[in-house]
Amino acid sequence: MSFEIKLPLFEGPFDLLLFFIQRDELDIHDIPIHTITKDFLDYLHHLEEMNVEVASEFILVAATLMRIKAKMLLPRPVLDEEGNEIDPREELVKHLLEYKKYKSVVEELGKMEFNRSQKESRGNIVKELKKLAEGNNVESELQDIDLYKLVKVFQRVMERYEYEQNKPKHEVVQYPYTISKQRDFIMNKLEDKPRLSFEQLIEFEPNKIAVIFNFLSILDLLQMRLITMHLGEGFNNFWIEKIEEDLVEQP
Repeated sequence: MSFEIKLPLFEGPFDLLLFFIQRDELDIHDIPIHTITKDFLDYLHHLEEMNVEVASEFILVAATLMRIKAKMLLPRPVLDEEGNEIDPREELVKHLLEYKKYKSVVEELGKMEFNRSQKESRGNIVKELKKLAEGNNVESELQDIDLYKLVKVFQRVMERYEYEQNKPKHEVVQYPYTISKQRDFIMNKLEDKPRLSFEQLIEFEPNKIAVIFNFLSILDLLQMRLITMHLGEGFNNFWIEKIEEDLVEQP
């Protein structure tokens, strides 16, 4: 048979210390450091056994409690500048009292927030009735219209119209070119003229997209071994020629 252990979760280490103090009805100004340190460490050990990751602030407070416990066991007390003995628990008690004060304020503010969220603000009753009338009665709404309101509405409509007119528009243009069509186009031109320069091809359709498609089609025809290419001096131009069918190697 297996047993499941459920531990309460605390917002922080000081929340856990206050729980021990309230549970055992301890005097916060005279904390039995040995007892509270044991309870604190036992809680952390239970968390570790349950594979719960222990936050760094809990580990820091555990180390602080053990340091205070060690100081209280030393035979030589620590004295201040006036020769008075310094209680090692003094700083811990100070932090606990401050945390307790802020925690009580937070709880009170939480209650106020909850109570406020359950209420409905009233506001100006005339304004609310007027708003209801505007939503349900067209005649009541028209009674409150004046020239200034009409001008403001007209101005907003014109601003919206101008914005719509000047808004950037994206138009997709379908170019009338494909690789296969340009291949046929080039081969037809080579039927009329057996030797054709790339500059002459550009003159047929002098636009950037056509030039790109023609160049890609030439590369495709070269790979298909339907044409051959001759480079000019300085590589500024090139000529293409159709390869005769009897010169094409059969596979």
